[in-house]
Amino acid sequence: MTLDIPTLLVVSIFVTAVLGLLLIFAWIQDRSIQALGWWGVAYLLGGLSAGMLSLQQFIASTILIDFSSALLFVACGMSWNGARVFDGKSVQPFPMFAGAIIWLVACQIPGFAESSIGRIVVSSLIISNYTLFTAFEIWSGRGERLNARWPAVIVITLHGVVFPSQVPLTMVLPGDRIAATLTNGWIATLAIESLLYSIAAAFILLEMAKERTERVHKEAALIDPLTGVNNRRAITEFAKQILARDVRPTKPMAIFMFDIDKFKSINDTFGHPVGDKVIKLLAATAKKTLRQTDVFGRLGGEEFAAFLSNTDEKGAIIAAERVRLAFLDAAKVVDGLAIGATVSVGVTFSTNYKDEVDDLLARADEALYEAKNSGRNRVVIRSESNAHVNATSIVPDMHAAISRAEVTTH
Repeated sequence: MTLDIPTLLVVSIFVTAVLGLLLIFAWIQDRSIQALGWWGVAYLLGGLSAGMLSLQQFIASTILIDFSSALLFVACGMSWNGARVFDGKSVQPFPMFAGAIIWLVACQIPGFAESSIGRIVVSSLIISNYTLFTAFEIWSGRGERLNARWPAVIVITLHGVVFPSQVPLTMVLPGDRIAATLTNGWIATLAIESLLYSIAAAFILLEMAKERTERVHKEAALIDPLTGVNNRRAITEFAKQILARDVRPTKPMAIFMFDIDKFKSINDTFGHPVGDKVIKLLAATAKKTLRQTDVFGRLGGEEFAAFLSNTDEKGAIIAAERVRLAFLDAAKVVDGLAIGATVSVGVTFSTNYKDEVDDLLARADEALYEAKNSGRNRVVIRSESNAHVNATSIVPDMHAAISRAEVTTH
């Protein structure tokens, strides 16, 4: 069966244009992902290039062919830059136009302009290089785990490998058969492959953008905007995971409640902006002091909570005291003002994976209440049996205790 190349060109023009408009529309809906705009314009330029190439059956002009090819190379360069922009890299204007410049300069050389083999080889290599560089840029951003990233790398790489396959064909066929072979089956095959690639790539790129948007929105819903740590919703979700996965009778989980002492007085005396800095300071101090595997976040106001898996009473005392002492030192002076802020900590435990997170927080809050009533700036532990102990009072030299336990707790 003989495929009609002009018909394929017309189909490619309309499909590419529609895909370009779809990408631009998606960018208008979410301006945060600028790469969609780059890819959309690239598709439109590709469609315009195909449209100009289709005019050669009516207008016999080498200038038209040379310019339309150069436009296609610019589109490839824009796609490559779009991949860079997607992962937060800078735009590279010169490499983007380098392929088109090389092509237009080469077309001024009489021997090259008249050589079908030379034109096929150069154009194929330009497109292939841009395509493979695009795949590399997407691959290099794999640190951001997007499910659609790997299909994008695979599809784009395959196109970059398949497209220049016409180059060896031009090397093995006699001169009188090159034009016939390429004009009949091979060009038609490449046209279909390019069309399918354009469709697949556009939808995979859209899926990548969608995944990122959903991830950003999900993270925003789980992050406290003032401190950048987990909010109450995130704490609850992560704590449930720890309970189900790690908590056993032999593997207790420690639950901490932190509250900045006399915070209202700090706000009234120094103002709310300073109060906010004190809150952020506690968040930063606890985040830095606790283990990376510990779940920590802000419940609201000046209250924070933490869930520490596989932590017994001794480990909990040391971890809580480490945060208390670090904050005591850090909050002596805030923003040039002698604040002298302190924090009280309530601690409880769970060895039952069926425990409810809210019940555990309530129990830790009772221990925190005891810490406040006992004079503040201290750690109070409330066991599962509701017995409580002032941890600060039973470990008078906490600095020494922390030093002795440093190896076993971190």
